Amino acid sequence: MPFTRITLLRGKSPEYLKALSDNFHRGLVEAFDTPPTDRFQSIHQLEPHELIFDRTYLSSKPRSDDYVFFDVTIGKPRSTETKKAFYRRVVELLADAPGVRAEDIMITITTATREDWSFADGRAQMIEQV
Repeated sequence: MPFTRITLLRGKSPEYLKALSDNFHRGLVEAFDTPPTDRFQSIHQLEPHELIFDRTYLSSKPRSDDYVFFDVTIGKPRSTETKKAFYRRVVELLADAPGVRAEDIMITITTATREDWSFADGRAQMIEQV
């Protein structure tokens, strides 16, 4: 049940955004044990003065204006190895389409507990299933 917030600078085409969304989700499915139908994302395009990021912090090359931040909230914890494989797979997929450089991809993962989710109807479905 990951929920992903995708943040980038304004100006990308709908096709670019679709490729970004599709390949990020593909990475979740292939390397993060996410069901294909479990897709929840929001895309936020910001003006340059609204997206502040260090161009060189912990990066092999400077970040460009194509920098993309993926903030993923998950319910089921994953191992360190799974997370590392996921990061690598996402970079591969996004390099292919829409063509994002590895140094322009930042991913954070936050784990929420089962009672922290309500998918609809004002209910806590994840704890009602237990």
